[in-house]
Amino acid sequence: MASEAHRVGFVAVAGRPNVGKSTLVNRIIGSQLAIVTPKPQTTRNCITAIYTTPNLQMVLQDTPGLLKAKGALNTSLMATAVKALENSDVVLLMVTPAETIHQQHLHAVDIIKSRGVPTVLAINKMDTVAPERLLPVMEAYSKIHRFEHIIPISALDGTGVEELVAALTDLLPQGPPLFAEDDLSDLPVRFFVSEIIREQIILMTGEEIPYKTAVVVETFREDPLRVLIQADIHVEKDSQKKILIGKGGSMIKKLGTVAREKIETFLARPVRLELFVKVTPNWSKSKPHLKEFGY
Repeated sequence: MASEAHRVGFVAVAGRPNVGKSTLVNRIIGSQLAIVTPKPQTTRNCITAIYTTPNLQMVLQDTPGLLKAKGALNTSLMATAVKALENSDVVLLMVTPAETIHQQHLHAVDIIKSRGVPTVLAINKMDTVAPERLLPVMEAYSKIHRFEHIIPISALDGTGVEELVAALTDLLPQGPPLFAEDDLSDLPVRFFVSEIIREQIILMTGEEIPYKTAVVVETFREDPLRVLIQADIHVEKDSQKKILIGKGGSMIKKLGTVAREKIETFLARPVRLELFVKVTPNWSKSKPHLKEFGY
C-alpha cells in the first residue's frame, strides 16, 4: 500500500458550531461516524475519522465548534479544539457564506499563524446563496490569512468536496499509513455507541436537555447471539430526568428503540440496549465529572 507518493497526516476540521464540520467528515469517509443534528455544539469530542485510499491516509479530526467558552464544559471543549489545531499537519477552517468574519474564526487564524501550519478555507453551504455572493466572502477571508486554497463546497450534496480532498491531500507529508486499511477511527466502539444514544436525545428533546446530558456506556458485552449494552444517561435535575423518562416511560422507551436500531446498524449485530437515567447535579460544571464522562 505504501509508496513514495503515499501521503499521510492529520487534518483538523475547525469552525463555529453548525457550519457543517461533521456533515463534511461523514461525506468524505462515506459513513456516519460523527453525529449530525440541527442543534449547535453537537460535537463534544475530537472525533477521529480515517479516510484511506491506495495512495492516501487522511486522519480527519472533527473538532467541537469554536465559541466563547463559558463554564467548565465549554472550556473543556475549546481546549480540545485548540489542541487539535496545534497538533495537525493541515487545518481545514470551515465557514458559511457570511461576509462578516466571526471573532472565533479570527482566534483560530491566530493559532494557525502561530504554528505556521498550512490552512485551507472551505466555504460551506454554497448552495444557499447566489454564486456572486461568494466572491466578497473569499476576498474578506483572504485579507486575514494566506490560505493555501479557498474552496466553496456543499457538504450536504457533495459539491466541491472532491476538489477539497485533493487540495488537502497535496498538503499532507509523504509517509507510510498509520492505521490498518479498513480502520475508520481510532476511537473505541463504546464511544460511538454513546454518541448514537446522545444523538437521539438531542433529536427527541427540547432546548435544555441535550446540553445537560452525558451518556456513559457502563457495560458492553458481546454474547454469541447479541451484544448487551447498558448505558447511564446523566442529567443535572429531577425535572430533566422526568422529561427523558416521559409519561409512563414513553420517552425512554422510544429513545431506546430508535437508538438500539441505529446501534445494530452500526455494529451489524443484534443488540440488547438498557438505558438508565441518573441525576448527577451540576456535572457540566464539575471538572471531576467532566473527566469521568470523557470530556
